[in-house]
Amino acid sequence: VIVGKMARPGLNYNYTDKVILAPMVRIGTLPMRLLALQYGADIVYGEEIIDHKMLQCSRVVNPILDTVDFMLSDGRCVFRTCQAERDSVVFQMGTADAERALRTAKLVEADVAGIDVNMGCPKEFSLKGGMGAALLKQPQKVKEILTALVQGVSKPVTCKIRILPSLEETLELVKLIESTGVAAVAVHGRDMTERSHNPCHYDFIREVSKTLSIPVIANGGSNDIKIYDDIEVFKKTTGCQSVMLARVAQWNPSIFRKEGAFPLTEMVKQYLKLAVDTDNYTSNTKYCLAQILQGGQPMGSREGHALLAAGSMRDICDIWGMGDYLEEAEGRRSVRAEGLSLQQQKELGVASFCPGASKRQRLDVEVAEDGTMELLVRYNKRELAHPTTPKSTLADYTRQKRIKPPSYLTVERRRDRQFKSVVTVGSDRYSSSFWSNSKRNAEQAAAMVALAVMGVELPFVRT
Repeated sequence: VIVGKMARPGLNYNYTDKVILAPMVRIGTLPMRLLALQYGADIVYGEEIIDHKMLQCSRVVNPILDTVDFMLSDGRCVFRTCQAERDSVVFQMGTADAERALRTAKLVEADVAGIDVNMGCPKEFSLKGGMGAALLKQPQKVKEILTALVQGVSKPVTCKIRILPSLEETLELVKLIESTGVAAVAVHGRDMTERSHNPCHYDFIREVSKTLSIPVIANGGSNDIKIYDDIEVFKKTTGCQSVMLARVAQWNPSIFRKEGAFPLTEMVKQYLKLAVDTDNYTSNTKYCLAQILQGGQPMGSREGHALLAAGSMRDICDIWGMGDYLEEAEGRRSVRAEGLSLQQQKELGVASFCPGASKRQRLDVEVAEDGTMELLVRYNKRELAHPTTPKSTLADYTRQKRIKPPSYLTVERRRDRQFKSVVTVGSDRYSSSFWSNSKRNAEQAAAMVALAVMGVELPFVRT
């Protein structure tokens, strides 16, 4: 991923005088983090990832994108990072257990600049799991988690909290947090019952800043931050050492530019370029662009209507005249993918062919001992350019050719509840060598293999 000269020197446990992109679910993915760095952010936090989910991942070096991907067994990428942000990205986890927190941190330690624990999320999912803001009422667990991380990893450890109902409770908690040896603490100036329309309690953050000797990162000022100069006002008002921006940055990533806001259309194109370069999911790209448009113009605009209707990355790129850029990027990726071994393809969850792509010279078909023809294929309905499924297409094909309808035999791998299906068409058997997370997806993948080997085109798009 080539993103200009945005890499920063290592944090070196220094969280003073920094302007920071806050951790935000669905926003803090790689393209937005890179865009924030490009505009001048000093540190960028990734979206919160739950420790249980991260511990199911394998670390995979992705030579197609020049990224490091943390992949689930079904091929989904949970966390993606790259060299351009290596010294600036902080991995935020949701956790309620010191041992799991440490294992998660060790998994990503070599690829990030810092580790953060979410202790402020007020959402029901986090609270029920004993994570996020639920930790604010469990000081002993807070101490156990942070102490384990500080003592167990080589990167700076921080946490992000909300204030408690009283100042006294808040100061007692942050003193305990400081005693664990963390490098800094981020304080959102609202308690767990308050939302963005409620005023941010600057006085609480100011008292925390006076009390602690470690850097305090102030968060919660988006209602009062409209231009870059407002960041310094917020910093002085709260007496903090650094400022963390959330909603204002999701609406206007160029808030980090000292020179002022970037024109909306150019900002959208810059984000979209990064999304294409990092092969970001279409759904996430669409969501992030919707937030940027919301900040700069009504979603009722021509671009807004087109974005809402977009079903693929191609559709999105065409809105802003970037179809050619997408084609060039996909072409480069295809060339790189051609050179991968089958094992590398399996690790990355990359299909070993592109259905309907006539430029492909061959299919890397493997024939099992029983004669089943296999390809490395992962079915994802979001990758389909239209609602017709591979199974439906295959059924239609057999009817047209007056062939016996396809039959499916699906088995479950009990140790991880993954599925693999074999479809029989006439006298031939087809299967994907990729295990799927459901019986339905396994059967669709098997149908994709049959269609590809038989030369039946099925319209796909990259997501």
